[in-house]
Amino acid sequence: MKYIGFNNRVADAQDAVISALDHGVLYGMGLFETFRTYGGEPFLLQRHLGRLADGCRQLGIPFEGDAAGLRDWIHRVMGKNELKDAYIRYTVTAGEDILGLPAGDYGQPNHLLYIKELPRLPASLYQEGKGLQLLNLRRNTPEGPVRLKSLHYMNNILAKRELAGYASSASGAEGLMLTAGGEIAEGIVSNVFFIIRNVLYTPDIATGILPGITREMVLELARTAGLHIEEGFYRWEQLASADEIFLTNSVQEIVPVTMLWYGNERLSVSGGQCGRITARLLESYRERTGSPE
Repeated sequence: MKYIGFNNRVADAQDAVISALDHGVLYGMGLFETFRTYGGEPFLLQRHLGRLADGCRQLGIPFEGDAAGLRDWIHRVMGKNELKDAYIRYTVTAGEDILGLPAGDYGQPNHLLYIKELPRLPASLYQEGKGLQLLNLRRNTPEGPVRLKSLHYMNNILAKRELAGYASSASGAEGLMLTAGGEIAEGIVSNVFFIIRNVLYTPDIATGILPGITREMVLELARTAGLHIEEGFYRWEQLASADEIFLTNSVQEIVPVTMLWYGNERLSVSGGQCGRITARLLESYRERTGSPE
């Protein structure tokens, strides 16, 4: 990543710096969105901007979601990095303020675009799937009424460190966190879905999970396909009895889970292959993106 977008400019990575008094650094006051492009165009950009705007409003950070302006800025940063498609992280920090906790709104946020090459995911991932490792670390509760995609990522990083200690991590497993009450929450970087007897289940937002953009799209696709959907509070035992399990995020799309890990014990899911309903939803999702893969 040679070039970073900084306050609507394109800057050398070493020159894209913010103040040590930025409240994103001091107190984690800032938000970000992660998404990707298809054919050079950012997918579901308006939805990502909508979530970001809602979060900034709660944090008192001024933000106007100008999709056309952001799209142009993304293209400029991609061009300087010589990328035709990209993984994009758009970050908004609160900006410089007092050393102390302010009661009012912020005035001058910083905007950063981190853009890099998309990860090269093998086609086999979407047929053979990946593992899902149950973690001991519990999902922390949101700071406000709904989880924001904020700069407070210590819980996720600690979860990643725990995951690295399991045998499952060698094959690229995702980590699964439960709530403090023991209900299924979400993956380290994903939302979780499972299917039992043709019913699609996913944890309710009230569990404290991130209201994922891809999660939202998958629920829409499932309704269009006529699937019965339930959002609720579920236990590990229910997940372990599922016919199919899959994970969602904006970069990897819909990834089947074909192995559940409890400690170093493992349980095969859907015969070790992507399930029928998961495959159907993935096909529908890619139709929306225009991706032939």
